[in-house]
Amino acid sequence: MTRDYPERPIVGVAAVVIEDDRVVLVRRGRPPAYGEWSLPGGAVEPGESLEEAVVREVAEEIGLTVEVVEVVAVLDRIFWDQEGEVHYHYVLIDFLCRKTGGNLQASSDAISCSQVPFSALAQYNLTKETREVIGKAYQRVSGGSPPIYTVKTATSIPS
Repeated sequence: MTRDYPERPIVGVAAVVIEDDRVVLVRRGRPPAYGEWSLPGGAVEPGESLEEAVVREVAEEIGLTVEVVEVVAVLDRIFWDQEGEVHYHYVLIDFLCRKTGGNLQASSDAISCSQVPFSALAQYNLTKETREVIGKAYQRVSGGSPPIYTVKTATSIPS
């Protein structure tokens, strides 16, 4: 399935990695959000669970190893072209993740990456939805509200 003008939405994952009152952000190196600051993540591969996908994407994109804590948000990201056609459509699952190792370094999928202090987030041109997801995750790690979502993988193997 192509990412441009897809027949159906593409499932993607992203990680909110918070450490010492800083959140990891990447500057996207590919369309549709080329050059924009966002959370690290990408598309789920066939046969891969959501948790496996977010762990893999973080390792590939920014060189960190993480463990999944919980789901923070589920949202659609739809990009329309000038003719009113859907150019890109992603269903995104954003996870709060805990860093367990690795060194922060951007890969070929990212122009750059950074651990950004929460006090400096206003300087970054983030989407409203990304800001909300980061805020929810920060509230959670600061002893705020309980998780809203749980993560489960259901598989079916033909007999």
